[in-house]
Amino acid sequence: MKISVIGAGYVGLTTAACLAQIGHEVFCSESDLAKLQQLQNGAMPLFEPHLEEVIRMARESGRLTFGSTEEAIECGRAIFICVGTPPLANGDADLHAIEAVARAIAKRASGYRLVIEKSTVPVQTGAQLRKHLAVHRTNGLQYDVASNPEFLREGSAVEDFLHPDRIVVGVDSEQAAKLLREIYEPIVGQTFTCPVHSRCPARADARFLVTDTNSAELIKHASNSFLAMKISFINMVANLCEVVGADVSRVAEGMGLDPRIGSTFLNPGIGFGGFCFPKDVQAFIRIAEKSGCDFSLLKEVEKINQRRIELFVEKIRRELWVLRGKTLAVWGLAFKPNTDDVRFAPSIALVKSLVDEGSNVRAYDPEAMDKAKSVLPDITYCSDPYQAAEGADAILIVTEWDEFRQVDWQRIKSLVERPLIVDGRNMLNSTEAVRNGFDYVSVGQPPVWVEKKQGAGDEVQVEIRSA
Repeated sequence: MKISVIGAGYVGLTTAACLAQIGHEVFCSESDLAKLQQLQNGAMPLFEPHLEEVIRMARESGRLTFGSTEEAIECGRAIFICVGTPPLANGDADLHAIEAVARAIAKRASGYRLVIEKSTVPVQTGAQLRKHLAVHRTNGLQYDVASNPEFLREGSAVEDFLHPDRIVVGVDSEQAAKLLREIYEPIVGQTFTCPVHSRCPARADARFLVTDTNSAELIKHASNSFLAMKISFINMVANLCEVVGADVSRVAEGMGLDPRIGSTFLNPGIGFGGFCFPKDVQAFIRIAEKSGCDFSLLKEVEKINQRRIELFVEKIRRELWVLRGKTLAVWGLAFKPNTDDVRFAPSIALVKSLVDEGSNVRAYDPEAMDKAKSVLPDITYCSDPYQAAEGADAILIVTEWDEFRQVDWQRIKSLVERPLIVDGRNMLNSTEAVRNGFDYVSVGQPPVWVEKKQGAGDEVQVEIRSA
Protein backbone atom coordinates (compact mmCIF):
# COMPACT_ATOMS: atom_id res chain seq x y z
CA MET A 1 0.00 0.00 0.00
CA LYS A 2 1.14 3.58 -0.61
CA ILE A 3 1.47 5.23 2.80
CA SER A 4 2.53 8.71 3.85
CA VAL A 5 4.01 9.58 7.24
CA ILE A 6 4.02 13.26 8.16
CA GLY A 7 6.66 14.09 10.77
CA ALA A 8 10.11 12.52 11.12
CA GLY A 9 10.64 12.52 14.88
CA TYR A 10 11.06 9.37 16.98
CA VAL A 11 7.55 8.13 16.21
CA GLY A 12 7.41 9.22 12.58
CA LEU A 13 10.81 7.84 11.59
CA THR A 14 10.19 4.52 13.30
CA THR A 15 6.71 4.24 11.79
CA ALA A 16 7.93 5.09 8.28
CA ALA A 17 10.95 2.78 8.40
CA CYS A 18 9.09 -0.18 9.86
CA LEU A 19 6.12 0.12 7.50
CA ALA A 20 8.61 0.09 4.63
CA GLN A 21 10.37 -2.89 6.20
CA ILE A 22 7.16 -4.95 6.15
CA GLY A 23 6.57 -4.19 2.47
CA HIS A 24 4.68 -0.91 2.07
CA GLU A 25 5.71 1.99 -0.16
CA VAL A 26 6.26 4.87 2.27
CA PHE A 27 6.80 8.59 1.78
CA CYS A 28 7.96 10.38 4.95
CA SER A 29 7.87 14.17 5.22
CA GLU A 30 9.61 16.61 7.55
CA SER A 31 8.98 20.35 7.83
CA ASP A 32 12.41 21.07 9.38
CA LEU A 33 14.46 21.58 6.23
CA ALA A 34 17.81 20.90 7.93
CA LYS A 35 16.54 17.59 9.30
CA LEU A 36 14.97 16.71 5.93
CA GLN A 37 18.28 17.31 4.18
CA GLN A 38 20.02 15.07 6.72
CA LEU A 39 17.58 12.26 6.02
CA GLN A 40 17.81 12.68 2.25
CA ASN A 41 21.61 12.51 2.57
CA GLY A 42 21.46 9.31 4.60
CA ALA A 43 22.30 10.90 7.97
CA MET A 44 20.38 10.27 11.17
CA PRO A 45 19.01 13.17 13.26
CA LEU A 46 18.58 10.95 16.33
CA PHE A 47 19.92 7.79 17.93
CA GLU A 48 17.68 4.74 18.13
CA PRO A 49 19.03 1.16 18.02
CA HIS A 50 18.49 -0.60 14.65
CA LEU A 51 16.65 2.36 13.12
CA GLU A 52 19.51 3.64 10.96
CA GLU A 53 20.01 0.21 9.40
CA VAL A 54 16.27 -0.28 8.75
CA ILE A 55 16.09 3.15 7.07
CA ARG A 56 19.14 2.38 4.95
CA MET A 57 17.71 -0.93 3.73
CA ALA A 58 14.29 0.61 3.05
CA ARG A 59 15.80 3.44 0.99
CA GLU A 60 18.00 1.05 -0.98
CA SER A 61 14.94 -1.08 -1.78
CA GLY A 62 13.08 1.99 -3.00
CA ARG A 63 10.31 1.58 -0.43
CA LEU A 64 11.16 4.68 1.63
CA THR A 65 11.42 8.24 0.34
CA PHE A 66 11.81 11.55 2.19
CA GLY A 67 10.37 14.86 1.05
CA SER A 68 7.91 17.66 1.74
CA THR A 69 4.51 17.53 3.42
CA GLU A 70 2.86 18.57 0.16
CA GLU A 71 4.44 15.62 -1.65
CA ALA A 72 3.43 13.27 1.16
CA ILE A 73 -0.21 14.35 0.95
CA GLU A 74 -0.24 13.64 -2.80
CA CYS A 75 1.42 10.25 -2.36
CA GLY A 76 -0.32 8.17 0.28
CA ARG A 77 -3.75 6.58 0.38
CA ALA A 78 -3.21 6.28 4.13
CA ILE A 79 -1.65 9.28 5.89
CA PHE A 80 -0.14 8.86 9.35
CA ILE A 81 0.11 12.13 11.31
CA CYS A 82 3.21 11.89 13.52
CA VAL A 83 3.89 15.53 14.36
CA GLY A 84 4.81 16.79 17.83
CA THR A 85 2.22 17.63 20.47
CA PRO A 86 4.36 19.34 23.16
CA PRO A 87 2.79 20.55 26.41
CA LEU A 88 1.61 24.12 26.76
CA ALA A 89 2.22 26.07 29.97
CA ASN A 90 -1.15 24.95 31.38
CA GLY A 91 -0.50 21.26 30.62
CA ASP A 92 -2.71 21.08 27.52
CA ALA A 93 -1.24 19.42 24.43
CA ASP A 94 -0.25 21.89 21.72
CA LEU A 95 -2.19 20.74 18.66
CA HIS A 96 -1.25 23.50 16.26
CA ALA A 97 0.95 21.19 14.14
CA ILE A 98 -1.87 18.64 13.82
CA GLU A 99 -4.29 21.40 12.84
CA ALA A 100 -1.85 22.64 10.19
CA VAL A 101 -1.48 19.15 8.72
CA ALA A 102 -5.25 18.66 8.68
CA ARG A 103 -5.73 21.95 6.84
CA ALA A 104 -3.05 21.02 4.30
CA ILE A 105 -4.65 17.62 3.67
CA ALA A 106 -8.08 19.21 3.25
CA LYS A 107 -6.83 21.75 0.73
CA ARG A 108 -4.49 19.54 -1.32
CA ALA A 109 -5.83 15.99 -1.28
CA SER A 110 -8.48 14.60 -3.60
CA GLY A 111 -10.15 11.22 -3.80
CA TYR A 112 -10.16 8.97 -0.71
CA ARG A 113 -7.69 9.27 2.17
CA LEU A 114 -7.47 7.46 5.48
CA VAL A 115 -6.12 10.06 7.94
CA ILE A 116 -4.56 8.35 10.95
CA GLU A 117 -3.60 10.05 14.23
CA LYS A 118 -0.35 8.50 15.40
CA SER A 119 0.69 11.45 17.57
CA THR A 120 -0.44 11.36 21.19
CA VAL A 121 -3.53 13.56 21.32
CA PRO A 122 -6.34 14.38 23.76
CA VAL A 123 -9.59 12.48 23.51
CA GLN A 124 -11.99 13.84 20.87
CA THR A 125 -9.15 15.06 18.64
CA GLY A 126 -10.44 12.66 15.99
CA ALA A 127 -13.79 14.43 16.03
CA GLN A 128 -12.03 17.77 15.60
CA LEU A 129 -10.02 16.36 12.70
CA ARG A 130 -13.17 15.20 10.92
CA LYS A 131 -14.76 18.59 11.37
CA HIS A 132 -11.64 20.41 10.16
CA LEU A 133 -11.31 18.24 7.07
CA ALA A 134 -14.98 18.79 6.25
CA VAL A 135 -14.78 22.56 6.63
CA HIS A 136 -11.61 23.11 4.59
CA ARG A 137 -11.72 20.47 1.84
CA THR A 138 -11.64 21.98 -1.64
CA ASN A 139 -10.90 19.12 -4.08
CA GLY A 140 -13.73 16.69 -3.40
CA LEU A 141 -11.76 14.91 -0.67
CA GLN A 142 -13.37 11.81 0.79
CA TYR A 143 -11.89 10.59 4.02
CA ASP A 144 -11.98 8.53 7.17
CA VAL A 145 -10.23 9.51 10.39
CA ALA A 146 -8.69 6.86 12.63
CA SER A 147 -6.69 6.79 15.86
CA ASN A 148 -3.70 4.44 16.04
CA PRO A 149 -1.79 5.31 19.24
CA GLU A 150 1.86 4.31 19.47
CA PHE A 151 3.30 2.34 22.36
CA LEU A 152 6.96 2.61 21.42
CA ARG A 153 9.69 2.76 24.02
CA GLU A 154 12.69 4.86 23.10
CA GLY A 155 15.68 2.55 22.99
CA SER A 156 13.62 -0.37 21.66
CA ALA A 157 11.23 1.38 19.27
CA VAL A 158 11.96 -0.78 16.21
CA GLU A 159 11.47 -4.00 18.13
CA ASP A 160 8.31 -2.64 19.78
CA PHE A 161 6.84 -1.67 16.41
CA LEU A 162 7.58 -4.99 14.73
CA HIS A 163 6.80 -7.21 17.73
CA PRO A 164 4.01 -5.37 19.61
CA ASP A 165 1.87 -6.79 22.37
CA ARG A 166 -1.13 -4.94 20.93
CA ILE A 167 -2.12 -2.79 17.98
CA VAL A 168 -4.93 -0.40 18.87
CA VAL A 169 -7.01 1.20 16.12
CA GLY A 170 -9.92 3.53 16.73
CA VAL A 171 -12.25 3.78 13.73
CA ASP A 172 -15.77 4.82 12.81
CA SER A 173 -16.13 2.90 9.57
CA GLU A 174 -15.63 -0.63 8.29
CA GLN A 175 -13.46 0.68 5.46
CA ALA A 176 -11.02 2.31 7.88
CA ALA A 177 -10.79 -0.86 9.98
CA LYS A 178 -10.18 -2.95 6.86
CA LEU A 179 -7.39 -0.70 5.59
CA LEU A 180 -5.64 -0.60 8.96
CA ARG A 181 -5.82 -4.38 9.25
CA GLU A 182 -4.30 -4.61 5.76
CA ILE A 183 -1.50 -2.23 6.78
CA TYR A 184 -0.63 -4.21 9.88
CA GLU A 185 -1.31 -7.74 8.62
CA PRO A 186 2.41 -8.57 8.10
CA ILE A 187 3.01 -7.68 11.77
CA VAL A 188 -0.06 -9.46 13.12
CA GLY A 189 0.95 -12.56 11.17
CA GLN A 190 4.72 -12.00 11.67
CA THR A 191 5.34 -12.69 7.96
CA PHE A 192 8.05 -10.05 7.40
CA THR A 193 11.83 -10.33 7.55
CA CYS A 194 12.90 -9.12 10.98
CA PRO A 195 15.89 -6.74 10.96
CA VAL A 196 16.39 -7.01 14.72
CA HIS A 197 16.63 -10.77 15.32
CA SER A 198 18.15 -13.48 13.18
CA ARG A 199 15.59 -15.71 14.84
CA CYS A 200 12.69 -13.93 16.53
CA PRO A 201 11.95 -15.08 20.11
CA ALA A 202 8.70 -16.91 20.68
CA ARG A 203 5.98 -14.61 21.94
CA ALA A 204 2.21 -14.34 22.00
CA ASP A 205 0.55 -12.99 18.86
CA ALA A 206 -0.14 -9.28 18.84
CA ARG A 207 -3.75 -8.42 19.65
CA PHE A 208 -5.38 -6.27 16.96
CA LEU A 209 -7.87 -4.26 18.97
CA VAL A 210 -10.53 -2.31 17.08
CA THR A 211 -12.46 0.32 19.00
CA ASP A 212 -13.91 3.81 18.49
CA THR A 213 -11.58 6.79 18.12
CA ASN A 214 -12.39 8.32 21.53
CA SER A 215 -11.51 5.07 23.32
CA ALA A 216 -8.31 4.61 21.33
CA GLU A 217 -7.18 8.13 22.18
CA LEU A 218 -7.84 7.50 25.88
CA ILE A 219 -5.98 4.17 25.86
CA LYS A 220 -2.64 5.89 25.20
CA HIS A 221 -2.98 8.52 27.93
CA ALA A 222 -4.42 6.00 30.40
CA SER A 223 -1.60 3.52 29.74
CA ASN A 224 1.25 5.99 30.18
CA SER A 225 -0.36 7.59 33.23
CA PHE A 226 -0.79 4.19 34.88
CA LEU A 227 2.87 3.30 34.27
CA ALA A 228 3.95 6.67 35.64
CA MET A 229 1.80 5.96 38.69
CA LYS A 230 3.65 2.66 39.28
CA ILE A 231 6.99 4.48 39.16
CA SER A 232 5.88 7.16 41.61
CA PHE A 233 4.37 4.52 43.87
CA ILE A 234 7.58 2.53 44.19
CA ASN A 235 9.54 5.76 44.69
CA MET A 236 7.19 6.64 47.55
CA VAL A 237 7.79 3.16 48.99
CA ALA A 238 11.54 3.73 48.60
CA ASN A 239 11.25 6.83 50.78
CA LEU A 240 9.60 4.75 53.50
CA CYS A 241 12.21 2.00 53.17
CA GLU A 242 14.99 4.51 53.84
CA VAL A 243 13.29 5.66 57.04
CA VAL A 244 12.48 2.23 58.47
CA GLY A 245 15.61 0.40 57.26
CA ALA A 246 14.00 -1.84 54.65
CA ASP A 247 15.32 -2.71 51.19
CA VAL A 248 13.07 -1.45 48.39
CA SER A 249 14.54 -3.92 45.89
CA ARG A 250 13.25 -6.83 47.98
CA VAL A 251 9.91 -5.11 48.52
CA ALA A 252 9.55 -4.58 44.76
CA GLU A 253 10.57 -8.16 44.10
CA GLY A 254 7.92 -9.44 46.48
CA MET A 255 5.27 -7.19 44.97
CA GLY A 256 6.17 -8.12 41.41
CA LEU A 257 5.69 -11.82 42.03
CA ASP A 258 1.97 -11.12 42.21
CA PRO A 259 0.82 -11.46 38.56
CA ARG A 260 -1.83 -8.82 39.17
CA ILE A 261 0.98 -6.33 39.84
CA GLY A 262 3.94 -7.54 37.79
CA SER A 263 7.57 -6.53 38.16
CA THR A 264 7.86 -3.96 35.37
CA PHE A 265 8.06 -0.27 36.28
CA LEU A 266 8.78 -1.08 39.92
CA ASN A 267 12.33 0.28 39.70
CA PRO A 268 12.93 3.13 42.18
CA GLY A 269 15.19 5.99 41.24
CA ILE A 270 15.34 9.71 40.54
CA GLY A 271 12.04 9.75 38.70
CA PHE A 272 10.59 9.32 35.24
CA GLY A 273 11.37 11.64 32.36
CA GLY A 274 11.39 11.70 28.59
CA PHE A 275 8.89 13.29 26.28
CA CYS A 276 6.00 10.87 26.92
CA PHE A 277 5.31 10.29 30.61
CA PRO A 278 5.58 13.86 31.97
CA LYS A 279 3.53 15.46 29.19
CA ASP A 280 0.99 12.63 29.01
CA VAL A 281 0.31 12.79 32.74
CA GLN A 282 -0.14 16.56 32.52
CA ALA A 283 -2.38 16.26 29.48
CA PHE A 284 -4.52 13.55 31.09
CA ILE A 285 -5.01 15.74 34.16
CA ARG A 286 -6.12 18.62 31.93
CA ILE A 287 -8.44 16.37 29.93
CA ALA A 288 -10.07 15.22 33.16
CA GLU A 289 -10.36 18.74 34.56
CA LYS A 290 -12.06 19.97 31.40
CA SER A 291 -14.50 17.07 31.66
CA GLY A 292 -15.26 17.75 35.32
CA CYS A 293 -13.45 14.63 36.60
CA ASP A 294 -11.18 14.70 39.66
CA PHE A 295 -7.75 13.30 38.76
CA SER A 296 -6.03 14.37 41.97
CA LEU A 297 -4.40 10.93 42.03
CA LEU A 298 -2.31 11.89 39.00
CA LYS A 299 -1.46 15.25 40.54
CA GLU A 300 0.17 13.35 43.40
CA VAL A 301 2.01 11.18 40.87
CA GLU A 302 3.44 14.40 39.42
CA LYS A 303 4.35 15.81 42.83
CA ILE A 304 6.16 12.65 43.89
CA ASN A 305 8.11 12.61 40.64
CA GLN A 306 9.05 16.27 40.86
CA ARG A 307 10.47 15.79 44.38
CA ARG A 308 12.83 13.00 43.31
CA ILE A 309 15.58 15.40 42.25
CA GLU A 310 15.32 17.38 45.50
CA LEU A 311 15.62 14.17 47.53
CA PHE A 312 18.54 12.93 45.43
CA VAL A 313 20.43 16.19 45.90
CA GLU A 314 19.81 15.87 49.64
CA LYS A 315 21.44 12.40 49.55
CA ILE A 316 24.52 13.91 47.93
CA ARG A 317 24.56 16.75 50.45
CA ARG A 318 24.39 14.32 53.37
CA GLU A 319 27.49 12.55 52.10
CA LEU A 320 29.52 15.61 51.11
CA TRP A 321 28.20 18.10 53.69
CA VAL A 322 28.81 21.11 51.42
CA LEU A 323 28.24 21.01 47.63
CA ARG A 324 29.85 24.35 46.76
CA GLY A 325 33.25 23.74 45.21
CA LYS A 326 32.78 19.97 44.98
CA THR A 327 33.53 18.15 41.74
CA LEU A 328 30.74 15.76 40.79
CA ALA A 329 30.90 13.17 38.01
CA VAL A 330 27.48 12.73 36.37
CA TRP A 331 27.23 9.46 34.48
CA GLY A 332 24.28 9.60 32.10
CA LEU A 333 22.26 12.48 30.66
CA ALA A 334 19.63 10.78 28.49
CA PHE A 335 16.34 10.12 30.26
CA LYS A 336 16.89 6.39 29.73
CA PRO A 337 19.59 4.18 28.16
CA ASN A 338 19.80 3.47 24.41
CA THR A 339 18.54 6.91 23.39
CA ASP A 340 19.98 10.38 22.98
CA ASP A 341 16.78 12.07 24.16
CA VAL A 342 17.17 14.58 27.00
CA ARG A 343 13.68 16.08 26.83
CA PHE A 344 12.32 16.27 30.41
CA ALA A 345 15.26 14.08 31.48
CA PRO A 346 15.84 14.03 35.27
CA SER A 347 19.49 14.82 34.56
CA ILE A 348 18.62 18.33 33.40
CA ALA A 349 16.97 19.41 36.65
CA LEU A 350 19.63 17.59 38.69
CA VAL A 351 22.59 19.22 36.97
CA LYS A 352 21.01 22.66 37.10
CA SER A 353 20.43 22.23 40.83
CA LEU A 354 24.03 21.14 41.41
CA VAL A 355 25.41 24.04 39.36
CA ASP A 356 23.20 26.47 41.30
CA GLU A 357 24.77 25.12 44.50
CA GLY A 358 28.24 25.89 43.14
CA SER A 359 29.31 22.37 42.20
CA ASN A 360 31.67 21.62 39.33
CA VAL A 361 29.87 19.07 37.15
CA ARG A 362 31.78 16.75 34.82
CA ALA A 363 29.32 14.77 32.69
CA TYR A 364 29.47 11.82 30.32
CA ASP A 365 26.79 10.06 28.27
CA PRO A 366 27.44 7.65 25.38
CA GLU A 367 24.88 9.30 23.07
CA ALA A 368 23.16 12.34 24.57
CA MET A 369 25.91 14.92 25.11
CA ASP A 370 25.40 16.84 21.86
CA LYS A 371 21.73 17.39 22.67
CA ALA A 372 22.44 18.14 26.33
CA LYS A 373 24.88 20.94 25.47
CA SER A 374 22.07 23.20 24.27
CA VAL A 375 20.31 23.06 27.66
CA LEU A 376 23.33 22.53 29.92
CA PRO A 377 26.06 24.77 28.47
CA ASP A 378 27.90 25.50 31.73
CA ILE A 379 29.32 22.09 32.61
CA THR A 380 32.30 20.03 31.47
CA TYR A 381 31.58 17.27 28.94
CA CYS A 382 33.92 14.30 29.01
CA SER A 383 34.91 11.62 26.51
CA ASP A 384 34.31 8.64 28.79
CA PRO A 385 33.40 7.72 32.40
CA TYR A 386 37.07 7.81 33.43
CA GLN A 387 37.61 11.40 32.34
CA ALA A 388 34.40 12.41 34.11
CA ALA A 389 35.62 10.75 37.32
CA GLU A 390 38.92 12.64 37.48
CA GLY A 391 39.10 14.48 40.80
CA ALA A 392 35.47 13.74 41.61
CA ASP A 393 34.17 13.93 45.16
CA ALA A 394 31.31 11.64 44.09
CA ILE A 395 30.13 9.70 41.07
CA LEU A 396 26.41 10.18 40.40
CA ILE A 397 24.75 7.51 38.27
CA VAL A 398 21.80 9.10 36.49
CA THR A 399 21.17 6.86 33.46
CA GLU A 400 21.59 3.07 33.61
CA TRP A 401 23.78 2.56 30.53
CA ASP A 402 25.34 -0.92 30.39
CA GLU A 403 28.71 0.74 29.82
CA PHE A 404 28.73 1.87 33.44
CA ARG A 405 28.52 -1.73 34.65
CA GLN A 406 31.63 -2.63 32.67
CA VAL A 407 34.07 0.02 33.88
CA ASP A 408 37.40 -0.78 35.54
CA TRP A 409 36.56 0.20 39.11
CA GLN A 410 40.14 0.08 40.33
CA ARG A 411 41.06 2.56 37.62
CA ILE A 412 38.10 4.72 38.59
CA LYS A 413 39.18 4.59 42.23
CA SER A 414 42.64 5.82 41.31
CA LEU A 415 41.11 8.86 39.58
CA VAL A 416 38.54 10.11 42.09
CA GLU A 417 39.11 12.43 45.02
CA ARG A 418 36.76 10.35 47.15
CA PRO A 419 35.51 6.83 46.29
CA LEU A 420 31.78 7.54 46.63
CA ILE A 421 28.99 6.36 44.33
CA VAL A 422 25.50 7.80 44.62
CA ASP A 423 23.43 5.54 42.39
CA GLY A 424 20.19 7.17 41.25
CA ARG A 425 19.10 4.06 39.37
CA ASN A 426 20.12 1.25 41.74
CA MET A 427 21.94 -0.33 38.81
CA LEU A 428 25.08 -1.51 40.60
CA ASN A 429 25.58 -4.37 43.01
CA SER A 430 26.23 -2.70 46.35
CA THR A 431 28.50 -5.45 47.68
CA GLU A 432 30.64 -5.43 44.54
CA ALA A 433 30.95 -1.64 44.66
CA VAL A 434 32.09 -1.77 48.26
CA ARG A 435 34.54 -4.59 47.61
CA ASN A 436 36.12 -2.29 45.03
CA GLY A 437 36.64 0.26 47.78
CA PHE A 438 33.69 2.60 47.22
CA ASP A 439 31.10 3.89 49.63
CA TYR A 440 27.76 3.21 47.97
CA VAL A 441 24.50 5.10 48.37
CA SER A 442 21.40 4.12 46.41
CA VAL A 443 17.64 4.70 46.48
CA GLY A 444 15.49 2.97 49.08
CA GLN A 445 18.36 0.83 50.37
CA PRO A 446 20.69 1.22 53.35
CA PRO A 447 24.06 2.87 52.50
CA VAL A 448 26.97 0.42 52.29
CA TRP A 449 30.61 1.15 53.03
CA VAL A 450 33.94 -0.46 53.86
CA GLU A 451 35.24 -0.26 57.41
CA LYS A 452 38.90 -1.02 57.99
CA LYS A 453 40.11 -2.21 61.39
CA GLN A 454 43.58 -2.86 62.66
CA GLY A 455 44.03 -6.55 63.36
CA ALA A 456 46.83 -8.41 65.02
CA GLY A 457 50.25 -7.06 64.07
CA ASP A 458 50.16 -5.21 60.76
CA GLU A 459 47.05 -7.02 59.50
CA VAL A 460 44.16 -4.80 58.33
CA GLN A 461 40.70 -6.30 58.54
CA VAL A 462 38.14 -5.14 55.99
CA GLU A 463 34.47 -5.36 56.87
CA ILE A 464 31.51 -4.44 54.67
CA ARG A 465 29.08 -2.41 56.73
CA SER A 466 25.51 -1.32 56.10
CA ALA A 467 23.38 1.23 57.94
